[in-house]
Amino acid sequence: MSRAFILLLDSFGLGAAPDAEKFGDVGANTFGHIASWAQDAGAPLRLPNLERLGLAAAAHQACGEWAAGFTLRDGFTGAYGAACERSTGKDTQSGHWEIAGVPVTFEWGYFPRAVPSMPLDLTDKLQAITGVAGFLGNCHASGTDIINLHGDEHVATNKVIIYTSGDSVMQIAAHEEHFGLERLYAVCEAAFELVKPYNIGRVIARPFVGANGNYRRTSNRHDYAVPPPSRTLLDHVKDAGGEVVGLGKISDIFATQGISRVVKGIDNMALFDALLKVTDEVGDKSLSFVNFVDFDQAFGHRRDIAGYANALQELDARLPEFIAKLKQGDIAVITADHGCDPSWPGSDHTREHIPMIFFGPGVPPRALPISNTFADIGATLASHLGVTPLSNGTPLL
Repeated sequence: MSRAFILLLDSFGLGAAPDAEKFGDVGANTFGHIASWAQDAGAPLRLPNLERLGLAAAAHQACGEWAAGFTLRDGFTGAYGAACERSTGKDTQSGHWEIAGVPVTFEWGYFPRAVPSMPLDLTDKLQAITGVAGFLGNCHASGTDIINLHGDEHVATNKVIIYTSGDSVMQIAAHEEHFGLERLYAVCEAAFELVKPYNIGRVIARPFVGANGNYRRTSNRHDYAVPPPSRTLLDHVKDAGGEVVGLGKISDIFATQGISRVVKGIDNMALFDALLKVTDEVGDKSLSFVNFVDFDQAFGHRRDIAGYANALQELDARLPEFIAKLKQGDIAVITADHGCDPSWPGSDHTREHIPMIFFGPGVPPRALPISNTFADIGATLASHLGVTPLSNGTPLL
């Protein structure tokens, strides 16, 4: 039996990358700052399972400091390290693709912080094609904030809410009941074609429900994404006859390329439940890839340190359930795609090291050197599964 699992804690960075100055992120440290905040608040961050696997030791490698409250210095049970990103951006697609062996060496297009952010030529064409009543927002914004700000007007007028962020993205929000979910998807499909000349990586449908200024996004999000420019670990596994299961938004991020089966979940814990079920189901030579998106969208971007800390502790408490299901020959890795330091100014991602924590019944505990590309993760899993080697990255085990 030889199976591989990627548990990606979306945005869980371990400290500023060597090139963080280029991004204005010198001093960013998602894990370290959450741990310090919790310690100062009198409720130290407790992640005993992650700590035993080598999380704090990996963070020490990355930033030269031990996270507040983490005292274990040896006896780790995982092969732990950290990685720097080769890709030019600090966005979701670049991080995921590079982990799977395809660094993004080109520059994405981005919408400016000016208001309006998206050009009139783009929005005029989108309105003409889709027949929408108009647009609200058209700026850089937090998704939850802008929905509550403009939700009432959207419901009253049927104008859709559009916004962007530090990512190469156009986000389109509409009420599932008043506007209609399928109509929102149709608008996003049209927008995806229109943003191609701007080199935008994704258009994201952001459906929501609620009333009277009290709105909440639903799990019916859908990403319309540019596919990876070359073959990834997912393609190599699928071509070799292995099942590739994408949990959460993984299928969207890879534009369904290399995916055998899609599994959704409304939040981190629902996705963890789904991961446990998938672990019982998948066979030899399979790859299961889950993105725990709440760390990023619910806590990192919203700069909710307490929420982020609690979510980490929830996931840590459930890790033994997953570990108990691993069989001889299985390998799992806990990692991230970028940082999103909830103590940092603004609401964008932060350029940070990511964790690489490998574990499983046959994985020998050890300290790994800091990798100069996320692709070392994918290369390690490709080697373990015996599939065609990736074009980038070096196996670490």
